[in-house]
Amino acid sequence: MKNKLNIIAIIPARYASTRLPAKPLIDLCGKPMIQHVYERTKRSTLVDRVIVATDHEEIVQAVKKFNGEVMMTPPDLKSGSDRIAYAAKELDQADIIVNVQGDEPLVAPETIDETIRPLINDTAIQVGTAIKKITLTDELTNPNIVKVVIDTNDFALYFSRSPIPYYRDDVKIENWHHRHTYYKHFGLYVFRRDFLFLFTSWKESMLERTEKLEQLRIIENGYKIKVAVTEHDSVPVDTMEDADRVRSILKQSKAQSS
Repeated sequence: MKNKLNIIAIIPARYASTRLPAKPLIDLCGKPMIQHVYERTKRSTLVDRVIVATDHEEIVQAVKKFNGEVMMTPPDLKSGSDRIAYAAKELDQADIIVNVQGDEPLVAPETIDETIRPLINDTAIQVGTAIKKITLTDELTNPNIVKVVIDTNDFALYFSRSPIPYYRDDVKIENWHHRHTYYKHFGLYVFRRDFLFLFTSWKESMLERTEKLEQLRIIENGYKIKVAVTEHDSVPVDTMEDADRVRSILKQSKAQSS
């Protein structure tokens, strides 16, 4: 049965990128990256509508070419959250806004559903996100992979680029994830619409500025972030090496399904 809430996914897609200019348009096995993200998001069983929010006409045209829905936003918005908040102002009927990162071409529709479901089941939850168990030491030590610690009710206590918690009794970090459950964070957020506007109205917080992680602004302002633990992995594209890895995974998946 379809849920009664109006759930809209917005994919922020910024053209300029320091490391990868025009990143949303990078070709991944015959499709621009933004198309992969859009099509996977459309496969969510809980999302009613998917919109790309961008700052550049080339991305607008690319989305229209595959018959996607797209909205133009100002180029000077500071973050993806600011971009989706700008777009959400036009969506009066939306109850829940899902922020699906435009550089996650392998995002699993199941992960999107798992992250949305707690907000459907509990009206007190204002924001949710997705995490996955860390199984590799490289993931634990890589500062580009954000780690998170959670409480007994599956709310985030803290996010960091450092391995947390610190395993004091074992100096060999390669043993840590075998002795304790560590989690990595995916940049997928589910907001109640009003809370999204509240969040983006706050000034950058001290912890956010230090770690360069905007979700810390929520915790620092006294709110809780519900986490959904998923078994599905994803590969964010920040470098050409990441793009090559995604191409390899897509080719392997196609070969297995044929």
